[in-house]
Amino acid sequence: MSCSARYAPQLRARGFRMTPQRLAILHVLCHEGTHLSPLNVFKKAVQELPGLTEPTVYRTLEFLTENGLVRSSHDRSGHLTYEIAAADHHHIVCRLCKAELEVEHSLLAPLYQTLEAASGFTNIESHVTFFGVCPQCQNQ
Repeated sequence: MSCSARYAPQLRARGFRMTPQRLAILHVLCHEGTHLSPLNVFKKAVQELPGLTEPTVYRTLEFLTENGLVRSSHDRSGHLTYEIAAADHHHIVCRLCKAELEVEHSLLAPLYQTLEAASGFTNIESHVTFFGVCPQCQNQ
C-alpha cells in the first residue's frame, strides 16, 4: 500500500488534504523505518520533491505529529527525531556504548493505566527513552 493510500484518508477525515510536501515526508519516514532528524528527513525528501525547503519540513513534521501520523522523540544525544507513528514502543539506551533496545509498549501499559487513574487524564501518549548500562558494558 502506498503512503498516499494509507495516510490521505486519515488526513481527509481530519479535514486536511495530502499535499506533495506531506506525501514526500511521509514517504521518507515510511520507507526509512527508523528515527530521522529533521535535517535527514529534509535531505531525503528534497530528492523526491525538489524545491522543498527545510522550514517547510519542520512545519510539516510538526503538523504530521499533531495529527498522529508521525511520532517525535529524542535520540541518545537529546536531539529531536521523527518516525512514522506505528506500534507504540519505547527505548533503553546504554549510557556507555549507546547501544539501543526497543521496548514494547505492553511492558509499560500498567504504568500508563496507573497514571490515567491517578491523574484523570486519558489517552496518555508518549515515547519514553530510558538510560542505563547494557549487559555487555556491565561485563567489561
